[in-house]
This record gives sequence, C-alpha cells and structure tokens, in this order.
Amino acid sequence: MADVSMKKVKDLIAKKDAIEKEIKEFQDVLDSQKGVGMNEKLIDEENYPRSDIDVYTVRVARNRIICLQNDHKALMKEIEEGIHEVHAQAREQKNKQETQQDKEVEDISTKLKAFLRVDSVANASPSFQAGLKVGDRILQFGSINGENFHSLADIASIVQHSKGRPVNVTVERGEGTKAITLTPNTWSGQGLLGCHIVPVK
Repeated sequence: MADVSMKKVKDLIAKKDAIEKEIKEFQDVLDSQKGVGMNEKLIDEENYPRSDIDVYTVRVARNRIICLQNDHKALMKEIEEGIHEVHAQAREQKNKQETQQDKEVEDISTKLKAFLRVDSVANASPSFQAGLKVGDRILQFGSINGENFHSLADIASIVQHSKGRPVNVTVERGEGTKAITLTPNTWSGQGLLGCHIVPVK
C-alpha cells in the first residue's frame, strides 16, 4: 500500500464504522426473532421450519452478518497496513529533515571551534532530555561561539534569559556534529540545565 495518506486511512475507518453499524442492525434482527443468534436451529423436532420465527428473515440476516464480518476483517487488515505505512512515511520524512539539518550543521561546524566540554549530565535533567552527552564538545550555544565566548557567565546569561524557551546548541560528538535543542527549565535537581560544562583549554 504505497503513498497512503492519513485521509485514506480515515476513509477506511469510516467504512469500518459503517460496516459495524450494519452488522449491529442485522444482529438486532436476529434478537427480534426470539434471539436465535447465528447457530441456533431453524427447524423444529419434526424437521419442519420453526413456526415461531421468520426463518427466511433469519437466514438473510445470518448470511449478511457473515459477509459483513468477512469485509470487516479485510478492512481491518487494510487499515492496519495503512497506519503502518503512514507512520513509515512520517519517519522517512523526519529522517530526511534530520539529514538536511545535520548537513547544515556540518557546514556551519566547519567554521566553528569547540569552546566548551560537557563534563557531566544528570539523569532526567533538561540536558539529559535534550540528548546532551558527557564528552560532547560545544561549538555553538545560542548566540555564543568560540569567537565571542569570554566566560561561563556568557552561558549563564543565555540560560537565565531562555528559561522555558528552546536554545539551539551545536555539539561535536566523535567524528561528527549534532544539532540539539535544549530548553533550560526548573527540574528536580539544581540549576536550569542539569549539566556541568567547562571551557576547552
């Protein structure tokens, strides 16, 4: 099922709902015939059609329920496949965007040099949630980079003025670079970041 849109999946779900409503209507028909259900015998002890119910109506209702249940089963499979495909397309689009973002970061990072290093990251802290890792070398922290960095007071100022607002951080990790969105905020520990950074000598 290629190039499935969420609209198509919603249309399939609408068809499923309609089928379920129709099945319920035919089940109500069976209930009105002394609740014969799908398996109860339609002949009496003498092998004659039962006189206390409308045998023809029951047979039609049973046949329609079986057909509708088969349609419902096939539709549920199609819906499941459609949802998986929509999610796969969303992941692919996200990966493309991240690849482009990483390329842009890579282009920028060639012009930057690391000026801070991450020494520790506390669990459940804003830095931890953002994906910052011990050993990351910071190339850019908001508007601060190696060219205009003077002291950690520069970083503290950005953090204090960005409480609850995302700060774009570019880090050097291993052989590559990564863009991180870090949102300073209060948490169960101290400070607004939950990490310890030191200037690179």
